[in-house]
Amino acid sequence: MAIYLIGDIQGCFKELTSLLSKVNFDPKTDQIWPCGDLVARGPDSLETLRFIKQLGDSAKVVLGNHDLHLLATYAGLKKPKANDKLEQLLNAPDAKELLDWLAQQPLVRQLPDENAYLSHAGIAPEWSLTEALEQAEKAQQKIANSDRNTWLACMYGNTPNSWCLATTEEEQFRYTINAFTRMRMCFSDGSLELSYKGTPADTSELLPWYMISPTLDTTPWVFGHWASIIGQCSHPNGYALDTGCVWGGELTMLRWHDKQYFSVPAQK
Repeated sequence: MAIYLIGDIQGCFKELTSLLSKVNFDPKTDQIWPCGDLVARGPDSLETLRFIKQLGDSAKVVLGNHDLHLLATYAGLKKPKANDKLEQLLNAPDAKELLDWLAQQPLVRQLPDENAYLSHAGIAPEWSLTEALEQAEKAQQKIANSDRNTWLACMYGNTPNSWCLATTEEEQFRYTINAFTRMRMCFSDGSLELSYKGTPADTSELLPWYMISPTLDTTPWVFGHWASIIGQCSHPNGYALDTGCVWGGELTMLRWHDKQYFSVPAQK
């Protein structure tokens, strides 16, 4: 069985099918592990969700910030953004079925029989691996249960940006969502800086999360979310897969057992 870890798809369904064809992906024997942000900004979010859902156990998804925002939008907590191109999905006859399935997906996954993990943005430097997995499970239970909308409503905001300042259940939930789905850069003390989207080379005041997370000293971590670094991660245990397909770049995936990368260009 081959495991293919895939960068941010964001509704780029044609590129996804082209990439899977490139490696002769067989759902009977292989698996895809999308790193979150299945939807938004690209032209075919509906077809992307339908395709990945119907793969069943051959697709192992983690949630990204755009996936969570879709759930909040469908619940009426946020207004749809025209540039997210989600109208077709939100109005689809199987929208509820698709989004109920999406809400059951975790924030982090461990690769089979290995001390290696996948999440959308990374792992917060302030957390140990044990702590991170515990908080991911707590947050996912909130997203998956019948009280989902209450929690989705309180996930927005940039504070607290430090785990030691997250003193309430709501603050701990918001920090967890931000760490796993929005984080890129951090301050030197490990607290999150959630507005910066550029490259590490463009700032001297901030540090990429993967350079100060002690977890990566012993644990490989696969992530997406950061299109501006174009798949380049300076930590040997970090694997960056977002190469900006929705922005005209490429859709990239990593075959895990031999660490071979495959990419297809964005289609015009």
